[in-house]
Amino acid sequence: MMPGGSEWIVILLIILLLFGAKRLPEIAKSLGKGIKEFKKAIKGEDDEEPKDPNAPKE
Repeated sequence: MMPGGSEWIVILLIILLLFGAKRLPEIAKSLGKGIKEFKKAIKGEDDEEPKDPNAPKE
């Protein structure tokens, strides 16, 4: 069961108290990067580009 509107506000306030306002953007940025990396890994995409742009991907 998903939390409702008031429950999300309480959860966000607790997170704000635990980590502080200055660290929240840093945490959100790292979380976003982690999700992006996870999605890339699931798709099987590589970070490295082939040296020859006409070369077929392996």
